[in-house]
Amino acid sequence: MDLQWSEADLAFRDEVRAFLDDKLTPELRAAGELATSVYSDHEASLEWQRILHERGWAAPAWPVEHGGCDWSQTQHYIFSRESILAGAPALSPMGIRMVAYAIIAFGTPAQKEFFLPRILTGEVFFCQGYSEPEAGSDLASLTMAAVDDGDDLVCTGSKIWTTHATEANWIFCLVRTSKQAKKQQGITFVLIDMNTPGIEVRPLVMTSGEEVQNQVFFDSVRVPKSNVLGQIDDGWSVAKYLLVFERGGGAVAPALQVMAESIAKEAAEQTGPDGRSLIENAAFSAKLAEARIRTEVLEILEYRTLALIKAGKNPGPASSMLKVLGTELSQKLTELALEAAGPRGRAYQPHATKPGGPLAEFVPPTDGYVTGADWQAVAPLRYFNDRAGSIYAGSNEIQRNILAKAALGL
Repeated sequence: MDLQWSEADLAFRDEVRAFLDDKLTPELRAAGELATSVYSDHEASLEWQRILHERGWAAPAWPVEHGGCDWSQTQHYIFSRESILAGAPALSPMGIRMVAYAIIAFGTPAQKEFFLPRILTGEVFFCQGYSEPEAGSDLASLTMAAVDDGDDLVCTGSKIWTTHATEANWIFCLVRTSKQAKKQQGITFVLIDMNTPGIEVRPLVMTSGEEVQNQVFFDSVRVPKSNVLGQIDDGWSVAKYLLVFERGGGAVAPALQVMAESIAKEAAEQTGPDGRSLIENAAFSAKLAEARIRTEVLEILEYRTLALIKAGKNPGPASSMLKVLGTELSQKLTELALEAAGPRGRAYQPHATKPGGPLAEFVPPTDGYVTGADWQAVAPLRYFNDRAGSIYAGSNEIQRNILAKAALGL
């Protein structure tokens, strides 16, 4: 594995940097740098998607015929890395980075023609309808029913932890169309217009005070069979394909490196009663050093995965491994950031941040006053939001089971 970028790679990196320097306004950078979770401010995210779409870079990993870029895997990694380092707001992954791949792989020509261009522009904005109150990591236990009725499926049930359901105008859902001996069978993958009669969205207030997650109720919602992706009763095949894109493929290490560098800088500026900075505290500095080393290891693992893909090989269970390492390291860093924030990090000051959704029952001070620096206001919200990192996209316990079987043969 060659860890050095080629001259062509460096030229591409410089092109990306120039684009980011030119197009990332202070407001867009703030939306990225002051984000409280993996989801950026909704309006800023859509604006950044519009700018990227104008350049043809909104969905670079898509096939070229559908609007993607003819980039190498190295170029994809460089683009992702440089965007993170520049503080660009994240795009919502549900459409561009998730269901779009399922539509490309399993969709009919009519489905591709309708959805793909509109996902690129943001006209179609998806949320994900997978988890249910009794079906989370054991997703195949889902019970939301879809009854065959001529040209339609009539859907009744509910989905929970549905990110951005209040903003989305479409949802992709797994529904139960038949009961068979094996629970993975009899599941169908459907695309549902959120404006269809019978759909109700109820926001869930998270520990951070944000209303990013929701519960969605379906009461005899009629869905045309033309909105089924793949085959009826074979939606599990579509879901498994899509999960590969949900669990891996991006550059995670650079974001964690930026976070670690920020913590080191902030800890150096915080002084205790003895006049010494927090970074001079042996216990804290040792924890931070360990985390920074782990970010470097994670980056090497991402490079190794990139090299395998570039060589045309299947990275195997690498997506599960990177998901476990990345989310748990992110949780460790948010703990250190909260420790560095000190007493000022205990105050609830979301008005100094750029949250990914509405704030429940919060009235900001009229003068905009913030106790401490903005990063100290961001720290507790990131800490609370990051607790979910080891649960979503398949809990880390599930990922370890996958690794035990695929890598260790247990």
